Amino acid sequence: MLEKVDLTLALKKQEYKDQAHRLTPQLTLLQRACWEALIPVIIVFEGWDASGKGTSINLLAQNMDPRGFRIHPIKGATPQEKQMPWLWRFWLRIPNYGEVAIFDRSWYGRVLVERVEKLTPPDLWQKAYHEILEFEQTLAEDGYVIIKFFLHISKKEQKKRFKHLQQDPHQSWRVLPEDLEHHRKYNEYLVATEEMLAMTESEWGPWTIVEATDRYWSWIKILSTVNRRLEESLIQKGKPIPQVIIEPNEEVQP
Repeated sequence: MLEKVDLTLALKKQEYKDQAHRLTPQLTLLQRACWEALIPVIIVFEGWDASGKGTSINLLAQNMDPRGFRIHPIKGATPQEKQMPWLWRFWLRIPNYGEVAIFDRSWYGRVLVERVEKLTPPDLWQKAYHEILEFEQTLAEDGYVIIKFFLHISKKEQKKRFKHLQQDPHQSWRVLPEDLEHHRKYNEYLVATEEMLAMTESEWGPWTIVEATDRYWSWIKILSTVNRRLEESLIQKGKPIPQVIIEPNEEVQP
């Protein structure tokens, strides 16, 4: 699957600005409309280290009402969380009706990091595919919109980005020893990712693979996908789609 993804796709800066000029105010209005319609939204970001998950999340956050969304950066489970069923800590972070929850990594760590780093026995991470599908289906049947992104870059591009960050004294802290260890296991993670995408694709929680070599391309694909899914959810509820009025002199921040 991932070997067929065209990682050379790119947009020029002006092309990005032209499209974002319409898409970003549209996102603002759509979030507000979903709030009023009590439509809850879950946005999941998975992807390679240094693939741009954080900047993509910031792009969405800058264009949504902060009263209506929360960002959940997911790390390893705490000792207390390990005493509970493994999905328990994610249930606690599910948004209220009308709100948006953005997950910077998610329950998919069970079948990625925990699998490759051998933190979870094979029988448990294999069982997790079915548990994830049930988890997401339960949410979808309760009216939740589930939007899942996997940001894809090559091993060569990832190495280049790590090197760039390490050479910047203000950014070098972002590259952790575990990130470099994951990079060395890129091919193992690739196998796990391919299986994850195949095993957890569903009609209620489809994956969007984002070609993330070029940030402008990835940002427009993410904005377009989120807007489209929110529009579809409003249509399903019989609600009108808010119309965007574009001011010609507005400037979009890259």
